[in-house]
Amino acid sequence: MMIRLKPVQEQVVVLTGASSGIGLATARALADRGARLVLVSRNESALQEIARECSEKGARAIPVAADVASFEDMERVTAAAVETFGGFDTWINNAGVAIYGTVEEIPIEDHRRLFETNYFGVLNGCLVAAKHLRQRGGGKIINTGSVLSDRADILQGPYSASKHAVKGLTDALRMELEEDRAPISVTLIKPSAIDTPYMEHARSYLGSPGTKNPPPSYDPELVARAMVFACENDRRDIVIGFGGWAISAMGTIAPRLTDYVMEMGGRISQESDDPGRRERRDNLYEPREDGIERSSLPGGSRKTSLFLEAQLNPLSALPGMALGALAGAGLVAMQVLRPRSVQPRPRRTVRRPRSETPSSSTSNQSG
Repeated sequence: MMIRLKPVQEQVVVLTGASSGIGLATARALADRGARLVLVSRNESALQEIARECSEKGARAIPVAADVASFEDMERVTAAAVETFGGFDTWINNAGVAIYGTVEEIPIEDHRRLFETNYFGVLNGCLVAAKHLRQRGGGKIINTGSVLSDRADILQGPYSASKHAVKGLTDALRMELEEDRAPISVTLIKPSAIDTPYMEHARSYLGSPGTKNPPPSYDPELVARAMVFACENDRRDIVIGFGGWAISAMGTIAPRLTDYVMEMGGRISQESDDPGRRERRDNLYEPREDGIERSSLPGGSRKTSLFLEAQLNPLSALPGMALGALAGAGLVAMQVLRPRSVQPRPRRTVRRPRSETPSSSTSNQSG
């Protein structure tokens, strides 16, 4: 089966979750390359502004306010792409929402809503994309998973479970398309912690005022670079950030030790006294403030990743990658071996946010 992918500047790309975080960074990167864009999100006003920004870069972009959890809305996105551009070449399933809290604390309706967006939203996109690309003669499907597709994290159980499900769906779809000799490439993008409004957009049941990324945190433009690369190249998986990959690898080699490390450090590394911008807080059922790539929380992000470069350009990155791997292994070892005092944590009574009725709108926070 021969899969031929066009250069990005010749492609029409559908991008969900385009109004914030990884999606916004990817929209800008694709516009810089001259792609024609169908931008999808719940936040119509933010989408319109982003479409105008892309047009100023010389790219043609249309906004389509839609809910990835609605199959009918995804069919409407396809219709808009066909009407405006004659179809699309790449579909990127990037929309996602997050919840912080223990599995027991989080209400079942919130578990369900997260899966409606993070899993069924990807499924809906895959179904309409595969149908269209079969008729078009081939193309690309890109799904945003996570390093948590391979290794669950404490206090992010529903999100971890949804990203495990996205990985299973992506792998199954890839095999079935290959068996059917459909010329459609399927790539799973797996970011580590990324410096986006993810933490501020998340619904939280933690006792702390805010949440934060466990270090190291990476710049969203690195994920956008991987997305653009995947539009043109038939790769199975691309991981952004050695730190997240190392934890996943350690979980495969020594699962119980990794459990212990994450139990000891997970709460400390994710709870924060800084709530960030309250205008962004909790987009589980309704969109909040969008049009931004990065978090407003203190701290920074890594602007480069030798580990990513080694995946995109293996030969040119080998020397630097070897040094980076040694340094990363040292950091992981320090985390594992660092002495900790363990105190029993009393069970807390958590005041739960009032659950709202799910709206017909799509998630715009990336994975």
